[in-house]
Amino acid sequence: MTFQRHRLIGYKITYWTLISLLSASCAVLASTPAPTPAPVFPNILPTLTPFQPAPENSPGTYFAITTPQPAPTYTPYPTKYVVVENPSAFVQLSPSPEINSLVINNPLTGLPVNDPSLLQRRPLAIKIANSPDYVRPQSGLTLADVVYEYYIEWGDTRFIAVFYSNDSSRVGPVRSGRFFDEHIARMYHAFLMFKGADPRELNYLQGTDISEFLITVGIGSCPPYFIGPYKRESYNNVFFNSTKWPACAKKKGLDNSPQTLSGGFFTSDVPESQLQATRIYSFYSVYSYNYWEYDPATNNYIRYSEANDMIKGKPEAYAALSDAQTGLPVTAANVVVLFAPHIFSNTFNAEDEVFSIDLIDYGNAMVFRDGKAVPAHWNRMQRDQPIVLTDLAGAPIYLRPGRTFYQVMGTTSTYTQDGTNWRFVFQTP
Repeated sequence: MTFQRHRLIGYKITYWTLISLLSASCAVLASTPAPTPAPVFPNILPTLTPFQPAPENSPGTYFAITTPQPAPTYTPYPTKYVVVENPSAFVQLSPSPEINSLVINNPLTGLPVNDPSLLQRRPLAIKIANSPDYVRPQSGLTLADVVYEYYIEWGDTRFIAVFYSNDSSRVGPVRSGRFFDEHIARMYHAFLMFKGADPRELNYLQGTDISEFLITVGIGSCPPYFIGPYKRESYNNVFFNSTKWPACAKKKGLDNSPQTLSGGFFTSDVPESQLQATRIYSFYSVYSYNYWEYDPATNNYIRYSEANDMIKGKPEAYAALSDAQTGLPVTAANVVVLFAPHIFSNTFNAEDEVFSIDLIDYGNAMVFRDGKAVPAHWNRMQRDQPIVLTDLAGAPIYLRPGRTFYQVMGTTSTYTQDGTNWRFVFQTP
């Protein structure tokens, strides 16, 4: 890590407030996929970014469609990004029978819950650190229902994990909030747990109508934050105990009532797609990169995170990511790459890389499940509803029951498809 990076991190710390499943010998070196992908369909350029205009008279990409036209809604949410010739021919589509009963099934995963009473509350959206590397393995990621990873600044990423059907006595380390977190709190009607924030972002969040659901680190046992068992700086050693939260919320008089949540469509049926996906790389920077590897025995993707900062000639290297709380590898039934605008509201924010990520309206996506890749669109027409994933024709995409992990990319990010390996490289304008 360079002196400049140490200095920037130190600046952020003072500015914002003040085991592993595998040993180091298990680190897996992996080189960048060969840059010679062959088209999987005729007239497709798999290396062309789907978010830039294609050269005149050139073949289209997976995402090449005509101008979106409004169409009647046939999913539970308004769907704007639909291109059809005869919208009236659509019929009402119902969710899989696997999620017909919200009494025993989690609407965020499509899976039965061991304790249905856990669904009679407001979800928790908890910020979890992903850097520096010594915070790994984190605690609680394998107990979350939905997780988003997004770029924060200076080459680093962070997680925001939604907990609904499980509790954990240790989640974290909990880190600071960002503008993006408002989207997650609203979509899942969740309490937002975070450890302070840049004054610009904190003042904004406190000025919204969800301010009563912001739960920041403080002194005392309610909210139930605590210092972790590690010998490290305090800013990376604060954890949250969700098992003690209901009593604390009641004591504080907070609204922890059951929420009407729209999760999505789930089925164990494998989607029809000619696109295979064994590995999904997300390269955010030389400091933060990862891949998901498909395990056909479990129908899950297994997470591998960077083992090297790629500076001073160090190679791209990976190690399996585990959960310090459960001892399990971090896995996902679905990996969804979302492309959303990353913008700055002013020059001052641009200098500090204080991003506003606009996860509203609609955009492009890639859905990975069961070793398959499905080109998609995401739609979010109302800010208090989660995104809806549709195929390029506008039909809803069914996810595999289980945890969904979202990799958030910028709209000018690029991808390369090389056989069954997909590589997404984060870029902003």
